[in-house]
Amino acid sequence: MKTIINTTHGGCTMTDMSDLKQRDSFASKWGFILACIGSSVGMANVWAFPYRAAKYGGAAFLIPYLICVILLGATGVVEEIAFGRWGRAGPLGTLRKALAGKTKNRPIREIGIVATVAAFCIGIGYAIVMGWVLRYLWGSVSGAVMGVENTGAYFGQIVGNFGSLGWHIAALVLTFAMMAGGIAKSIEKVCKILMPVFFALFIYMAIRVAMLPNALAGYKYLFIPQWEFMGNIKTWIFALGQAFFSLSLSGNGTIVYGSYLSKKENILACSAHIAVFDTLAALLASIVIIPAVFVFFSLEELTAGPPLMFITLPAIFQQMGGGQIFAIFFFLAVFFAAASSIVNIFETPVEMLQERFKLSRLKSVLIILFAAAAIGVFLENADIIGVWMDIVSIYICPLGALIAAVIFFWVMGKEFAAGQIQLGRNAKIGKWIVPLGKYGYCAIALLVFALGIAFGGIG
Repeated sequence: MKTIINTTHGGCTMTDMSDLKQRDSFASKWGFILACIGSSVGMANVWAFPYRAAKYGGAAFLIPYLICVILLGATGVVEEIAFGRWGRAGPLGTLRKALAGKTKNRPIREIGIVATVAAFCIGIGYAIVMGWVLRYLWGSVSGAVMGVENTGAYFGQIVGNFGSLGWHIAALVLTFAMMAGGIAKSIEKVCKILMPVFFALFIYMAIRVAMLPNALAGYKYLFIPQWEFMGNIKTWIFALGQAFFSLSLSGNGTIVYGSYLSKKENILACSAHIAVFDTLAALLASIVIIPAVFVFFSLEELTAGPPLMFITLPAIFQQMGGGQIFAIFFFLAVFFAAASSIVNIFETPVEMLQERFKLSRLKSVLIILFAAAAIGVFLENADIIGVWMDIVSIYICPLGALIAAVIFFWVMGKEFAAGQIQLGRNAKIGKWIVPLGKYGYCAIALLVFALGIAFGGIG
């Protein structure tokens, strides 16, 4: 989930003086890119990608995944950034502006509420999981995580009814601190620190894992393709789902960050940077986790989701020399990824209050985070929050992405789409981009929605 820019090549400028006075903006090109990378690089890069890469044949999974990332980055990410930049608003305001001259039906004009609600609901659940990460970070510092006999039982206590309520609230308080100052003064500065440190920590951990005995077996498994998996349709389905959701395609976060982007910025270049660094984050997580599992356990014990991050990996840290330091670095890096994602997730509903009701930034952030806390308290249980997140990610998020794509490419028309993508770019965009988005990406978004329902989630 993304930030924006200030001068043409080294940092982008703002669109015009009226825009500058009315709307916050990213102060630099890399501020926008790092914020977008922060939005995309989340906990799923750590607890989902390594598991799927291992389950579906290592490099045999990486190949379709990279194909999907290239395709989605050139169409979906580009579309959402361009749409937000044109609309100068989040999904609700942008889609309302787009449909104002197309229909008199008010509910249809307000269809952007789907993506806005999706972002708010995902943020509620994300804050709870971020609270777990904070608790494990503190447990790593204090030594509590390293001293437990049963990491599964320890995790069970934490995620039971109201098991981490205080840490949940702490996560929301930290989110408030990161968001209250706005885009340039707060979110951009936070992401400029968190993302480089995240990559530095994972590079250190990758070097440390490479020194473990038998780590080579993990690298071989990850990078030598098991070609038979290429013929398994599930390899392609889950590669598509992983790429789609990892790039934050949901019709909300990327649109709202795009709304703060300068019209002088090259969207295709920004999109390429986002796709590359998001993929690097997933690969870094894999070359840390998969070899470590090979060294201390067996591949059969590699799980997905919270159990991998909160049960399997702490058990590995306990067996490593210098494992406590490794655990601290790991959960610190995961916290940075979570923090840079949650500010993007909540930016959509916060921006909606600012744009729709003309509330101040401070009031908007307070209202959204207070509401998230009030609802989240009743979701303080791993089973309940799991169902909540599944419903939102399977049924609502892909629908938000599909709606935005159809309106951008079909309702607004090919000339509009081409013009918005071309804006800020000197070289002429390829003639293939708009047709690929109109027919390819829209079909893919519909497919992701349908496959998510059929498989109970593919993200």
